[in-house]
Amino acid sequence: MTTPTMPNALPDGPMTTVFTGPELAAAVVYDLTQRDIPVSTDDHVRAEHGRDWWPLTIGWINDARLPALAGAVVHARSIEDVSATLAIASRHHVPVTPQGGRSGVVGGAIPSTGGIALDMTGLNRILDFDPVSATVRVEAGCFGPELEAFLNERGFTVGHFPQSFDLATVGGWLACRGAGQYSNRYGKIEDMVRGLTVVLADGSVVTTGGRGPRSAVGPDLNQVFVGAEGSLGVIVEATLVVHHKPAHEARAAYSFDSVADGLDACRRILQRGARPAVLRLYDVAESQRNFSLDRCALIVLDEGDPGLLAATMSIVDEECTAAMSEDVAHVERWLGHRNDVSALGPLWAKGFVVDTIEVAGPWASLVTIHDRVTEALRAIPGTLLASVHQSHAYQDGACLYFTFVGRPEGSSDEYYRSAWDAASTAVLASGGALSHHHGVGRNRARFVREALGSGYSVLEALKTALDPNAVCNPGVLSLGGPAW
Repeated sequence: MTTPTMPNALPDGPMTTVFTGPELAAAVVYDLTQRDIPVSTDDHVRAEHGRDWWPLTIGWINDARLPALAGAVVHARSIEDVSATLAIASRHHVPVTPQGGRSGVVGGAIPSTGGIALDMTGLNRILDFDPVSATVRVEAGCFGPELEAFLNERGFTVGHFPQSFDLATVGGWLACRGAGQYSNRYGKIEDMVRGLTVVLADGSVVTTGGRGPRSAVGPDLNQVFVGAEGSLGVIVEATLVVHHKPAHEARAAYSFDSVADGLDACRRILQRGARPAVLRLYDVAESQRNFSLDRCALIVLDEGDPGLLAATMSIVDEECTAAMSEDVAHVERWLGHRNDVSALGPLWAKGFVVDTIEVAGPWASLVTIHDRVTEALRAIPGTLLASVHQSHAYQDGACLYFTFVGRPEGSSDEYYRSAWDAASTAVLASGGALSHHHGVGRNRARFVREALGSGYSVLEALKTALDPNAVCNPGVLSLGGPAW
């Protein structure tokens, strides 16, 4: 089984806690042990489960500040363990924070209100595989590499490769509506899910979907829980559609004078019906850093049937006639470094504040979003860099993925909050979506009401109906608890 890893080690000696919650009553631990649920109150175990990959927490750990400290950690082994834990938590009005690989980068797996950290990595079985229908049923604690290896041995792939692939679980993919780097070809996780098993706040177990590729029996209840970040219940199983492992691949690379020119080429490619698995456009700063190019690089990769590949790459080439053709080796360079985040911890240790902000918007607004966000970030005192690339594209729009680096003279926390305030305000004012695939967690929770507008009341009503005692991951999505 994969073991979750964090970007930096906990320091020796005492630590303060950023988020604090009420002390967990001994009666809660007693009730858990009476149900034979594996539970730990060990200080080190609780501390390790008090954080995730939210970059801000790297700085906190370096300063001997623990993000949060759960009262106890439950190591669930089964749906029954999850059900009993939530029932006990609801009876005692104790918050429960579901955790998988804790690879999220917005604080969604931090037990900010104390209570119980629910470790789901013990639910890691692959339960059923249907090669005819091309579906797999898997427990939520299964890590991506283990699922992919199982499928590859049978000639299939899940097609979902987020940057956190080695660290993330299926449940984490679903919790934040994740996207893999080949999403243009295979879709985001919400496109792949066909059915769920979910444990609600009172411990009841419900199933949704699972009866076919599409259904017209009311709203799609799968999508109530996908992206809810554990705030409406805990996903324990999922049925996903999978794909035959492709035997053929094609690659290309180009460069453009400007981001606007590159985005327009990407739009034309998608709107002609081509869906290359990878279609990534970089601004000059990121092109220099990743490919040593002084222009806006576009890398293209597709895989699948040779006939489809030929048609797709022909369309790509036709729509890039105004661009410069570049060495296709740039694609291999990207493949070799695409999941490398090893520099993140050392940068924070040296006093730099580094993070990424992924958003989405319609094609008509993307250039405006790009301009406003980069201008807003660069206007903050201490900012050294604000750059962007386009990473996921659709018929009607795309994802923009910003990176900012700062070295503030004052508080890192204040600078970090200012950067996120400025970028998020600019995105929403430009008609963009607050997040494309990282989710909301605690970092973005303060923007959710504005992002959802009048629809926010529907989300609040769902929370009240499904979790009246607000035990399910309070604070994420601005539900049931304070935001950061």
